[in-house]
Amino acid sequence: MYLAADQSLFFSIKKIQDGDQNALESLIEQYKPFVMKITSQFCKRMVVWGHDEELSIGLVAFNSAINTYDLKKKTPFLSYCRVVIENRLKDYVRSQAKYQTAVHLDNHYVNNYFEGKVAQEDYLNKKVEDERRQEMEHLEEILSDFSISFEDLVEVSPKHRDSRQTLVNVAHTLSQREELWHMLTARRQLPLNELERVCGVKRKTLERGRKFIIATAVILYNLDQFIHLNSYINFS
Repeated sequence: MYLAADQSLFFSIKKIQDGDQNALESLIEQYKPFVMKITSQFCKRMVVWGHDEELSIGLVAFNSAINTYDLKKKTPFLSYCRVVIENRLKDYVRSQAKYQTAVHLDNHYVNNYFEGKVAQEDYLNKKVEDERRQEMEHLEEILSDFSISFEDLVEVSPKHRDSRQTLVNVAHTLSQREELWHMLTARRQLPLNELERVCGVKRKTLERGRKFIIATAVILYNLDQFIHLNSYINFS
């Protein structure tokens, strides 16, 4: 697995920062579920579009994150976006005294975040590190159901670009076709016959790359749960 940026999202943000209004509307529509998820987690309750003011604030914050995101940095956009949304919501909560007992705020980090650029980046880096650790633990837990460890992945990861790309393409197909994904999760085994037929990849290649294919497909199928891994692992 190699580190790389999410090129599709990168180019969308670049187009928006260059003034493409259609790209902005498209990206906002695509990531409204993400905004809802972050807002619901912050409020510790379900929120509804058109009913909860917090969602409107989250959407404005998402738009602000797009415009202020530094494309030259390696910080995953969605992680940066999460911080922007949460801090905009914290501002809102502070201005609404009646909500202050309903939402837990970490005042230490809130204060540090607004003390200056250095503190802001320090807060973001700590949050990214914590979220990345949580993602790795979550992935390790899922893969254990398939008897796959991180040590296994280091050993079986394809060394050659073409071989790797072939297995990544198979993982894409596996994650995007519900019938294939159901076979994988129900049997805890790759649907070798079906993948051989659909992808045109030899069975021997599929068997050799089984652990890599499954691990990659798990991340691709659960992109909202693996924001950092998706941003850094080259799946193109």
